[in-house]
Amino acid sequence: MICVTVFYPAAGESRFDMQYYLNDHIPLVDRLLKPLGLQKIEVDEGLAGGAPGSPANYKVICRLYFDTMENFQAGLATVGNQLFADIPNYTDIPVELQVSNTLFF
Repeated sequence: MICVTVFYPAAGESRFDMQYYLNDHIPLVDRLLKPLGLQKIEVDEGLAGGAPGSPANYKVICRLYFDTMENFQAGLATVGNQLFADIPNYTDIPVELQVSNTLFF
């Protein structure tokens, strides 16, 4: 299984509309990518950093799980433009992506 992690860094005066993200964007991601192999979505909202009293490094982290890299790549090729076009509707934070092999222990 692979995990596509989407990071939204906590950057100064950035804008992030959590209601839009949870009520509109994430359902869009689910609806468009589920037929293309998306297995599960997880969303975390940053609360704090590692040191006591420090701010969160990331405003939001979203994880998208796919069975294979090929499923993810096919999904991105098919609907990626729609998903990326929706980003300005909820944030001005530059998105960071990482694709990882999921290891279970």
